[in-house]
Amino acid sequence: GPGLRDVPADQRLSAIGEHLRQRRPEHVRDGVHALDLASNPLRFAAGLVALGDADGCVAGASTPTADVVRAALWAIGLAPGHASASAAMYLGVGDRVLTYVDVAVVPSPDTEQLAYAALAAAADRRALVGDEPIVAFLSFSTKGSAGGAEVDRVRSAAERFRVLAPEIVSDGELQIDAALVPAVAARKCPASAVRGCANILVFPSLDAANISYKLTERLCGATAAGPLLQGLARPMSDLSRGAEPDDIVDVAAMVALQASARRH
Repeated sequence: GPGLRDVPADQRLSAIGEHLRQRRPEHVRDGVHALDLASNPLRFAAGLVALGDADGCVAGASTPTADVVRAALWAIGLAPGHASASAAMYLGVGDRVLTYVDVAVVPSPDTEQLAYAALAAAADRRALVGDEPIVAFLSFSTKGSAGGAEVDRVRSAAERFRVLAPEIVSDGELQIDAALVPAVAARKCPASAVRGCANILVFPSLDAANISYKLTERLCGATAAGPLLQGLARPMSDLSRGAEPDDIVDVAAMVALQASARRH
């Protein structure tokens, strides 16, 4: 990445360099190396957020998602209890806003990662959309209609989420039609608390989530905002490298709302 010669002198460099060194001393050879690491724009920006000099950060229009996530994890770290970061997209479909999780970070999430991704999405949804979260853990099975290890993983994630957030309406495992269509839910899972009204869709894999949100956007003409990183101790988020100015403004506004919610 860029070295010291590529970034204007800034008195905050030394503080950020020392912060990076304290968080991962095994990756920093000495003070000069710490300054060089801190001069990378992604790590510098993440360091500003970590030290409270900025409330949030948006990056990634010219860098891969993995680089943004690495910088955020090094400088900012995870929120208490979270095993990993995750990413959500917000899709406006008609008069509904749906949250899709995880669209960009964890390829094959385990039970704990699925449950905590849903927990982070629920907290963000209250701040960003302002409604009550209704969480569906998605599968090719609805409440035991099929079996196997993949179904068991999703069902276990739904059970774990109910322990973490018993006050939030949730259910799983559910097929997508049972999660979104009340008439289908009434036939397939009449006892489900979700009742076909889910607004947070927790997908079993990054493949499924990423493909689904792009299909929704392209085939349904949905408005997409994100991806928004979740599960970090302080807000930092990623952009698609194809992001247009409006996309950048949308994600910046979402990060600002995340930051505002944490202040309160």
